[in-house]
Amino acid sequence: MKIVLVHPAGYNWVPGRRDIAAVANRMAPLGLLSIAAHLRRDGHDVAVHDCLGPAAPTSMEENIKAAASLSPELAGFSVTTSGFFDAYEMACRLKEADPGIITIFGGVHASALGSKLLERFPAIDYLCMGEGEGVLADIASGKEPASVPGLVWRNGDAVTTNEAREPIGDLDSLPFPAYDLLEGFPRGYNLPLFSHVGSPGATLITSRGCPYQCSYCDRSVFRRSYRYNSARYIYDHLKFLRTSYGVRHVNIYDDLFTLHRDRIESLCGMLIQRPLGLQFNCAVRVGFADDGLLTLLKRAGCLMVSLGIESADPEMLRRHKSGVTLDDVRDTVARIQGHGLRAKGLFMMGLPGETERSIRLTTEFVLSLGLDDMNMSKFTPFPGAPIWNTIRDEGDFNEDWRLMNCLNFVFLPSGIESRERLDHLYGEFVRTFYMSRDYRRKFARRLWQHRYSLLYFLRHLPSFLEAKRTFETD
Repeated sequence: MKIVLVHPAGYNWVPGRRDIAAVANRMAPLGLLSIAAHLRRDGHDVAVHDCLGPAAPTSMEENIKAAASLSPELAGFSVTTSGFFDAYEMACRLKEADPGIITIFGGVHASALGSKLLERFPAIDYLCMGEGEGVLADIASGKEPASVPGLVWRNGDAVTTNEAREPIGDLDSLPFPAYDLLEGFPRGYNLPLFSHVGSPGATLITSRGCPYQCSYCDRSVFRRSYRYNSARYIYDHLKFLRTSYGVRHVNIYDDLFTLHRDRIESLCGMLIQRPLGLQFNCAVRVGFADDGLLTLLKRAGCLMVSLGIESADPEMLRRHKSGVTLDDVRDTVARIQGHGLRAKGLFMMGLPGETERSIRLTTEFVLSLGLDDMNMSKFTPFPGAPIWNTIRDEGDFNEDWRLMNCLNFVFLPSGIESRERLDHLYGEFVRTFYMSRDYRRKFARRLWQHRYSLLYFLRHLPSFLEAKRTFETD
């Protein structure tokens, strides 16, 4: 079967401003590339159209033409909440051009809302609930919809939800993602600025799922299962990226990279004994970053370790990220840096219960940690998160899917007077960190190391200056 898998652009910035999110950080759509490799192994003719890719057209019209020009029999869309309407418009237009085309939607938004989407949006033929490799393979092979686990489909005038599909037990059985289907990879898929030393970069996910249940985290696709690639598979994957594409830095975006200690010890051992000439970043959780492990990560080529912190208000932590204390965070950051690794803090503003006091506590805390970098996201309620069912009792929620991207405050906690005030506090927080004496000294010392990022920044200076204005306070 002839198949096109589409990564829709969505609405990734803020109202009234040009979308420059991909300029700052363009990630390869790894989920679609994994599905593409799986389908191609089964003999299907597969293409990937990344609407956020470096070679993609900027207009919806041109992206639709590009996808239609491939004459697909099946079009699959991986949709986030903010990307859903772009994907749906493309699906409608593709069906207008060829009524016989099959459309299937998957990803977190489709998995969270399920049959409601088919009831409201007639141009969608199927929904994939959960992992996509098996569902897409079954549909592409011509199986009857009723026999495909994990599928939501139209059964006459009714919508039928099939039984859940068992998760893929052996992730090593999957081929490496089909990177060759991405035009401009890897040079056009840039990592966040100043987060890497080597170039070009790539991203990697070596596990699926997370056993924890943070209040804000959408677990619609993988639920609470936790599965992972073996150390050998990861090493071979890294080697493939290095030898085939010249990749010199990899950001590993696992929720809990170090949860299974034995595999990380084994992987680090391979990278120490047979170095690949690349570095990597990864994320850890408090409690899964002991000194022995940090020593191995450093020796294996790890540059920076991210740590989910979210807030410095103990009550906020208890409610939204149980099992994490401020003392544990301080200790973990100090030990990460003590082993010569960089420490990046991940924070979230605007969670239910947030107040100006909690934001001040977080601002003071982040400055006290001496972090090498940080990211502050804007809390966005997602349909698959535990907090979704009660979110309207916690404040004012503007459920505009296009804006639900962690870059806009669609939710206003009852403890904050207005969205304008919340945006002001957000901008103030970001400016306070990056203008702090400690951060500026660290940045200056590493400027030569980050020459690739600096050159990239200078080439795209107008876009970054435009982004800067978003964080300027009155």
